[in-house]
Amino acid sequence: MNIDDVLQLEIEDLGPLRSPVMLIALTGLFDIGGAATTALDRFAPADTAITIGEIDPDPFYDFTQERPQVEFDEGEVRLIRWPENQFDVVRGRGGRDLVVLVGVEPHLGWRTYSACITSVARRLGCEAVVTVGSAAEAVPHTRTPLVTGSTTDADLARRLGIGQPSYQGVTGVVGVIQSDLAEAGIPSVSLRVGVPHYLMNAEHPQAVAALQTHLSHVLNVPVPADDGELADEITKWRSLHDEVVDGDIQLQFYVRMLEQEHDRRSEAAIPSADDLGAEFEQFLREQRDDD
Repeated sequence: MNIDDVLQLEIEDLGPLRSPVMLIALTGLFDIGGAATTALDRFAPADTAITIGEIDPDPFYDFTQERPQVEFDEGEVRLIRWPENQFDVVRGRGGRDLVVLVGVEPHLGWRTYSACITSVARRLGCEAVVTVGSAAEAVPHTRTPLVTGSTTDADLARRLGIGQPSYQGVTGVVGVIQSDLAEAGIPSVSLRVGVPHYLMNAEHPQAVAALQTHLSHVLNVPVPADDGELADEITKWRSLHDEVVDGDIQLQFYVRMLEQEHDRRSEAAIPSADDLGAEFEQFLREQRDDD
């Protein structure tokens, strides 16, 4: 399969981008509770974006698993909505432009799918790629969730105070993408937030907020204003989560244990928000100078 057969990209009239960084979130293995895709939808809203291309879904999905949706457009025209992998550009976020992919983890053709992403990053001159994810972990719903980061670039890991990947085992397509980006010489950072495994089927707006905040710190761009909508959702879901725990004495003891472990981990020194943004920008500046 050739990427030219599945990748549609229209950038002739786009014009130069300012210090572009690509952001990726995919539904699937590393989007528990939809926290990652929701965070990116909020961080780079579609109504402020310019769509520049997409990946044709047909070769990449088993449609008995990822079924298309039937919808009505304006209550009249019946449409089939296929899984979307759409590239958008959001301009003027701080001092940089963002290239955004909020898509669906493919079932098939991972190498070609990953090659499409690497091709877009190259053609748009993306200085780095940041993937965001959410995973079910042993974390309490009563605390602000921690966001962990990793990168295959040793220099960037040192600057941002994050680790290099050490996991061995089953991976998602994001692991393939990061490997291909490293081979192409494009720095990538992976950010992941933990959601309570005992509530993994619920929504977790607190995890969404944590991912947005960390993205803002790393990229040194502001979080879009939402008129308190996300704060209201956090309050509502915290109440619902509390109700679940209050009805189970054993779960109450378990959550207290998780709180103690979370508080211990939180005491570890992490870079400040200003330091994160400054170090990331300095790293990209040196990359430009080297090029």
